[in-house]
Amino acid sequence: MIDAGSTGSRIHVYRFNYCNLSPTLEDEIFKEIKPGLSSYPDSPKDAADSLEPLLQLAMSKIPKELQDCTPIAVKATAGLRLLGNEKSNAILKAVEDKIKKEYPFKLPKENGVIVMEGKDEGVYAWITVNYLLNKIGTEKKEDTVAVMDLGGGSTQIVFEPLTIDHLQYPIPESNEGYRVELKFGNFKYILYQHSYLGYGLMEARKSIISEGSTVNQCFPDSFNKDVTIENKDGIDETVKITGTEKVNFRDCFKTIKSVLFNKTVACTTNPCSFDGIYQPSITETFNNNEIYAFSYFYDRTTALGLNLNPEVEDIAELARKVCSNGKTEFDSVTKDDPYFCLDLTYLYTLLSYGYDIKTDKKILLAKKINDIETGWCLGATIQMLDSMVQEGKLYSCSKKWTFNY
Repeated sequence: MIDAGSTGSRIHVYRFNYCNLSPTLEDEIFKEIKPGLSSYPDSPKDAADSLEPLLQLAMSKIPKELQDCTPIAVKATAGLRLLGNEKSNAILKAVEDKIKKEYPFKLPKENGVIVMEGKDEGVYAWITVNYLLNKIGTEKKEDTVAVMDLGGGSTQIVFEPLTIDHLQYPIPESNEGYRVELKFGNFKYILYQHSYLGYGLMEARKSIISEGSTVNQCFPDSFNKDVTIENKDGIDETVKITGTEKVNFRDCFKTIKSVLFNKTVACTTNPCSFDGIYQPSITETFNNNEIYAFSYFYDRTTALGLNLNPEVEDIAELARKVCSNGKTEFDSVTKDDPYFCLDLTYLYTLLSYGYDIKTDKKILLAKKINDIETGWCLGATIQMLDSMVQEGKLYSCSKKWTFNY
């Protein structure tokens, strides 16, 4: 499975044992390259060729006699979505042609090389994490965990709201865009999901920087540079950003709230998170269950030594320390990366204000579970394999385990 993300492309080569109630993952090989496919908007061939190191890795690791029956898929995320249909389709076509002409792997007839919907990205990530934690595909129904994925272009939240007698059912049938039904074995799972395009970390940076001088409170006084961003009309423009001695968490928090999180938009179905988006209250429907956060949630916090099971407030406290011009224990890391104040404040704002998660709620930061990468790739691979089994295109010694989505 190739994850063509906004900041880079990654390959996951999985080996499964398909002889149990659910497919057992035995091994994963992982490799990442930068930049991503979206960095070649006007050169589809160069975009396709950029995947060469990943495809060659697969060739070197998969036994030759199994290569022509090994399925492969390339799924792009928010970076390509943001390029528009014409450019993204040209890149996808070049990638598909390259794999078909130069490699023996088995591309599905449909959806082999696609821009994945944000909805699928979040749901597959939920499958990955809950599968690795043995919460699904088991003999007995277990309490599941929520997942929050923060990429470069978009962010996703997916969880299974608990039904509480005195509340309206958490996901009304009319909200088809938010409601997802899955079946694993004998158990059905009704999930809430939403993908916020434009709220990934890199896109959030662009939105905040485009506000010009109001962003200064998010940058130290050592930051003084011209930043090229795409404005709201899709045109590149240069914005001069100058840091300030008055850099501080409180003002940066206010700026991010006002620029990105609109809570005055009409909420047609209560309750809402922001921008009029329906979301069951995590406090009321999921407060006692675990929340896993990964990708940039993990990368930007653990780089500064934050523990892997912090309270949401701990992220704010870390941001307060970083968002100052005084000497801190983080200077060796932050001196070459002036975005830490903005990024950490954005993470806290998204969790506490955007999703309305209590600040004393603990979250689990994870890059790997049982030495396997978190994210959507494993979930998407499980779905692809099961589809091939059901269609008789992939041998399975047991049909007991079923996946429906």
